[in-house]
Amino acid sequence: MVIFGWRTTIQQLMMLTLTCGHCHHQAAHSLVKRYTKPTIFFIPLFTISRKYGLQCTFCGVAYDISTVHARQLGAHV
Repeated sequence: MVIFGWRTTIQQLMMLTLTCGHCHHQAAHSLVKRYTKPTIFFIPLFTISRKYGLQCTFCGVAYDISTVHARQLGAHV
């Protein structure tokens, strides 16, 4: 029997002060990178998905951003 699954890891890259598009407050935003990897017997194999996102610390809304936008914000891609 083979145990197969997925593992998503979230890495915080930096904190930025931006104006939130949802609540319109100037607040800190967390820039994160999410990796998704398939696993066999709980051992991660290789990255199949890499996404970037921002989360407002004032209202809590989170949304995905493109790799180009993350690079413009200063993330080391």
